[in-house]
Amino acid sequence: MRWFYLLMTLFLSGCISHIPEPLTKPGGAEWAPPEIDYSLPDAKDGSLYRPGYMLTLFKDKRAFREGDLLTVSLDEKTYSSKKADTKTSKAQDMSFGLAAGSSGSIGANNMGADGDMSLGRGFNGTGSSTQQNQLSGSITVTVAKVLPNGALLIRGEKWLRLNQGDEYLRLLGLIRADDIGNDNTISSQRIADARIIYGGQGAIADSNAMGWASRYFNSPWFPL
Repeated sequence: MRWFYLLMTLFLSGCISHIPEPLTKPGGAEWAPPEIDYSLPDAKDGSLYRPGYMLTLFKDKRAFREGDLLTVSLDEKTYSSKKADTKTSKAQDMSFGLAAGSSGSIGANNMGADGDMSLGRGFNGTGSSTQQNQLSGSITVTVAKVLPNGALLIRGEKWLRLNQGDEYLRLLGLIRADDIGNDNTISSQRIADARIIYGGQGAIADSNAMGWASRYFNSPWFPL
C-alpha cells in the first residue's frame, strides 16, 4: 500500500510541476516603439526649424535617430551535425595439455588430458545528432534608442491572425548605422545581441502541444 501512495505522489508531482505559460499578447512595453513627441515646435522668429529633424537633399533616407523605422531582412539558417563511433575489443586464448603416462598426470586411468580456454570482451557504441533551423522573411522595427557610441537599439513585433490562431514575430538587438543599406534595410546577420522570437498560439498550436500525462511519462520523474 505504501508503494501505491508513493507512486501516486510521484505521478501527481509530475503533473503539477508543469505550469502552463500565460498567453502572449501584443503591445508589450518591451517591444513597443519609444514615446516621442512628433509635433512641430512653435514658430520662433518666423522659423519652423527643428534640430535633429532636418531634411537633406544629399543623404539617403536611412534610420539614424529614435523613432525612425527600419526593415530587417530575416536570413537565419543554422545546421549542426555530430557523430560519434567507438569500438573496442580484446581477445585472449589459452591452451594446455597433459601427455598419457607422464609423471604427475591426472586421471583415473592415467589418460592424457587437453584443455582450451578463450577470453574476450568487446564494446561497440554509435551516436549521431543532426539539427537544422531556418527563418526567412522581413519585419519593420523602430529605433528605440541611440547609444553614445552611435549604435542603434532596434525592437519591434509583428502579429498575424491566420484562421485558428495567431502567429507573432519579435525582434530586439543592436545594429550599426553603417550596416544599413541605401534602401533602409539591414540583414538579421548584422544584428548584435539579437533576440528573434517566432511563435504561435491558438487551436493549431494547442494541438501540437504534448499533454500533461505524456509530459510525465517523458520526464525524469518516470523511473522506467
